[in-house]
Amino acid sequence: MAPLISIKSSDDKLEIVNQLLLPHTTEFIEVNSIEEAHDAIKTMKIRGAPAIASLAALSASPSPDYLTSLDTLKTHVDKILAFLFTSRPTAVNLGAATRRLTREPRALAEQLVAEGKAVADEDVGRNKEMAKWAGEWLSRRVRDQGLDASEGLNVLTVCNTDLWLRRYTGKLQKAYYTQTAPYHQGSALELQTLQIPSVMICDTMVGSLFQHYNIHAVVVGADRIAKNGDTAIKSANSSNMRPFSILHIGTYNAAVLAARHKIPFIVVAPVSTVDLDVEDGSQCDSDRTTPSLEACLVRGVLYPNNGETQQVQVMITPPGLEGIYNPSFDVTPAELITAIVTEKGVAVKAEGASTFDLSPIV
Repeated sequence: MAPLISIKSSDDKLEIVNQLLLPHTTEFIEVNSIEEAHDAIKTMKIRGAPAIASLAALSASPSPDYLTSLDTLKTHVDKILAFLFTSRPTAVNLGAATRRLTREPRALAEQLVAEGKAVADEDVGRNKEMAKWAGEWLSRRVRDQGLDASEGLNVLTVCNTDLWLRRYTGKLQKAYYTQTAPYHQGSALELQTLQIPSVMICDTMVGSLFQHYNIHAVVVGADRIAKNGDTAIKSANSSNMRPFSILHIGTYNAAVLAARHKIPFIVVAPVSTVDLDVEDGSQCDSDRTTPSLEACLVRGVLYPNNGETQQVQVMITPPGLEGIYNPSFDVTPAELITAIVTEKGVAVKAEGASTFDLSPIV
């Protein structure tokens, strides 16, 4: 089975895999307009900060014969880039991609198409570099501590962290991944397509996993990382928050439990995710919530189903609940993070420090 990819692009077609249908159906859908790209990002048809940045860049890049009037082009492109950014304002990669495409008219006319494609192409190279740095650092740490990894490394991933597993499968024994509500990210097809031995757990079972199994590290992604290393991941259901360093809901829980069990907690994210203008996590409104209905619904296929894969959505709570806490994201403080990895290297805290100096890896 070939590794699953998020985006297919050619000179005349742009397609994305509809992640809302995974893992039961692998369907690529065409994106033919800025509005369709916006909808795909906002409704979670495509996920992962680098992937949504790539989609935004590719969908905003017109064909060369469109570049007839420089002033008209700039006005048109600035408008659609601003629109695309509203689809997921929390994702710093998306903001970086749209800003790169906002140029003076003459430069825009010459570089827009090439720059849009470059944003997407760079993602592949970044993933390879981040996988190399993360894998080598973790292998060295395990070896230096005299831990048993003779049969390979066991890691827990949260949300979309398959990018580094894809490039570093040779050192892995088993990958555990959390099934996280409300979109059940983690219970997707990626690890199966990579033929990596994997085990799904509910995100409430992380503590039990650490108690009973030899886990060498927790590896997570990020949408934004503050200057001091405070990191947050957004909940998959959030789309209208102020921008900040955002991690998937439940990541903070995993970090606390990892610290209790002395398991390294590693953040793997591209340089564009690091926001040196934000000093620390205190600037993040971590109690912001999202529409409560999303916490009451679950999507999947009927069971038993006689082999059919028709998708259905059902409500799993009593109707009309008023007391629902559905936070948009949580912030994992730097003191709980062992290492931050970008395509430029690995940052660790100085001895006795509780925060990071990220300057060497940005």
